[in-house]
Amino acid sequence: MARFRRKTCITLIGLVLFIFVITIVLKSLRPEGSGFGSPFGLGLFPHLDRPEEGHVQPQVGDMANSKVGTDAKIPPQERVAEPETMLSSLPTPNYNLHGFYYTWYGNPQFDGKYIHWDHPVLPHWDAKVAAGYPKGRHNPPEDIGANFYPALGAYSSRDPSVIEAHMQQFRTAAIGVVAISWYPPDTKDDNGEPTDDIVPLILEVAHKYQLKVAFHIEPYKGRDDLNMYSNIKYIMERYGDHPAFFRYKTSSGKLLPLFYVYDSYLLSSEKWASLLKENGRHSVRNTAFDGLFIALLVEEKHKSDILSGGFDGMYTYFATNGFSYGSSHSNWRSIKSFCDGNNLMFIPSVGPGYMDTSIRPWNFQNTRNRINGKYYETAFGAALEARTDIISITSFNEWHEGTQIEKAIPKTAGKTTYQDYLPHKSDAYLEITRKWAEKFDKEREKWLV
Repeated sequence: MARFRRKTCITLIGLVLFIFVITIVLKSLRPEGSGFGSPFGLGLFPHLDRPEEGHVQPQVGDMANSKVGTDAKIPPQERVAEPETMLSSLPTPNYNLHGFYYTWYGNPQFDGKYIHWDHPVLPHWDAKVAAGYPKGRHNPPEDIGANFYPALGAYSSRDPSVIEAHMQQFRTAAIGVVAISWYPPDTKDDNGEPTDDIVPLILEVAHKYQLKVAFHIEPYKGRDDLNMYSNIKYIMERYGDHPAFFRYKTSSGKLLPLFYVYDSYLLSSEKWASLLKENGRHSVRNTAFDGLFIALLVEEKHKSDILSGGFDGMYTYFATNGFSYGSSHSNWRSIKSFCDGNNLMFIPSVGPGYMDTSIRPWNFQNTRNRINGKYYETAFGAALEARTDIISITSFNEWHEGTQIEKAIPKTAGKTTYQDYLPHKSDAYLEITRKWAEKFDKEREKWLV
């Protein structure tokens, strides 16, 4: 019996030692910082933690419960790689390709509230028509003012990780210039908050990705020739020395900043001439604040107003083919001819589609279906046929109007099923852009021969 007890004790001691050794080995396999979870977590099998290559991303579930867009980090599949290790694998940025970029989004974590994702439903101008449509505001994060849902959730434009993800997406698409929507300090759009203080971080991250930043000047309240001079001066003095600040080399060899001026037609050509003609009362010409000023072309009659106002060129902005004279692809060659004859730049704006019925539920007539990317490719084809030096993209992330090329995901929330990029992946429009950026480069080489 004593011998039996001795054997039993030896066996138990051996078993305890065996379990101890196994525990030490398993702890060594556990990813650092994983806490007390299973050592066989997904961290050891990364292929189980993300969608398989070529498969569509799974639909995001309850965004409110997962807190995406409030206080959660960016989903693992949307995190960015370190630029130092991945820049060489990305396409070369095309500085003749400009993407319109909006920084007006906010969420509770970074801004104390949702901004722009809670966009109000805009009423029709005819009260009788308006009566037949819903009113009120959207209620993020499940219900946002958009027909598509961003892969990053209802994000804040102030979130450094979001800016990082966006600049990587710009670079992935080979877009070289970030055309940032800009309001002067302490001014804002009707539904947002001031955003000028975000610009320094965007410049820094853009520079990291070898991108450039141009300014898309919005129609802020009281905009005229005098305060435009002050604001151009402000931009140049505050941001002009940054290495990411975009300058375009003109045919005369000058390097000048380029400014898009949205809704330029709201100010008379006489007022613009005061700023943009050499003999103007508040002229920037031949000063340290000179630049290339690009007006918005909407109606055909605006061509002569743009010319007499002293602008250096025109762009079309709207992604809805046929919505305006300027946004109609069929007019681009004749517009280019007019610009060539008057020493003006023509910058057509291409877009992947248009859908704004989440904020304008009555505006179905202006919807332009993406047709799985064909609409976007047709727009690029028209721009290349016009042989323009620069092409602008409407837009990188104007979610309200459904013109975004930023990554989007399939999502259903309550009775709302958001539009998506299926059967393609979330980065489909970045890839289409990259392909046409390369085509654009090759075509320009032929034109310049």
